[in-house]
Amino acid sequence: LNGPDVQSVILLLGLQGAGKTTAAHKLANRLVKDGRRVLLVADDLVRPAAIEQLKALGQKINVPVYSEDGNKDAVKVSKNALDYAKKNGFDTVIVDTAGRLQIDEDMMKELVAVKKAVNPVETILVADAMTGQNAVDIAKSFDEQLGLSGVILTKFDSDARGGAALSLKTITDKPILFIGTGEKTDDFEVFHPERIASRILGMGDIVSLVEKAQQTVDEEEAKKLEEKMARNEFTLDDMLDQFERVGKMGSLSSIMDMIPGLAGQVDESKIDMSGMKRQKAIIQAMTRKERNNHLIIGPSRRKRIAKGSGTSVAEVNKLIKQFEKTKLTMKKLSKNRGMQAKLMQQMGQMGGKMPGGFPGF
Repeated sequence: LNGPDVQSVILLLGLQGAGKTTAAHKLANRLVKDGRRVLLVADDLVRPAAIEQLKALGQKINVPVYSEDGNKDAVKVSKNALDYAKKNGFDTVIVDTAGRLQIDEDMMKELVAVKKAVNPVETILVADAMTGQNAVDIAKSFDEQLGLSGVILTKFDSDARGGAALSLKTITDKPILFIGTGEKTDDFEVFHPERIASRILGMGDIVSLVEKAQQTVDEEEAKKLEEKMARNEFTLDDMLDQFERVGKMGSLSSIMDMIPGLAGQVDESKIDMSGMKRQKAIIQAMTRKERNNHLIIGPSRRKRIAKGSGTSVAEVNKLIKQFEKTKLTMKKLSKNRGMQAKLMQQMGQMGGKMPGGFPGF
């Protein structure tokens, strides 16, 4: 992309159903985190509700969406969007273009005209990885007529989809820039061939896992939490914050795919995520005083919390017991740094003997 003083336009292309609009909002979210001022442009004037979908996704990440009610000229909309972006100080413009159920002449003519009008620095195809060889053929057609600079693969997991990625790169000679690995906004990664190969082989991808964790944890906040633990001041509010951070790391299956020994072994549809949601609901049903001092939560308060969170008293009791156990463990670890080092050393020595198959962890 160009520097912040020069406008950069990213043109997103693809067939209908490939996940282009979702990819636009995920890409926008990533660029905002990199310090860019992003404007999304709703230039899909064919699919019903496409504009409303992009507006809703833009609102979710606080990125404005440019659209024109009633204007059916994609070229004019895109040109007007660039003028608007320039006047309002946006350095990056992502144009979400119209797709079709299949490649046709009218679609290509419109896209060629839009590309000429906006002069993009990146012309990116959004392709559905689940279509396999078909994704490769689509990329080839788009590249021949529009000249692609790269590809975003959506609905990507670590098994057969990896083959499609390798074929696409070989045949089109265009880089795969990003992969969409789930439904959440942050389930969007830079494509690293060697890391994906590791996941396909079941070897995990610890580097990406660490990067995901670093994106969700602020160093200063982590230090404050460590100090609170040392003073034995870890509260239910802190526990709720940890639940939120785990949620921001993406879908559970995408996280599991990065852990050695678990890559490709976890079926997210068989994982019950309602437990964490219920625990969050319990904490959220507490008053500020109760979150800061769980010792005041007696039987009558527990009954009220259960009712307010739509759970049972038994579940409230279980959460508080779990919290007390967590707090005790954290206190021990924070007081004894030697214990932490010893624990890590023991884990390293165990190598492949860790239960559940965590080789070398």
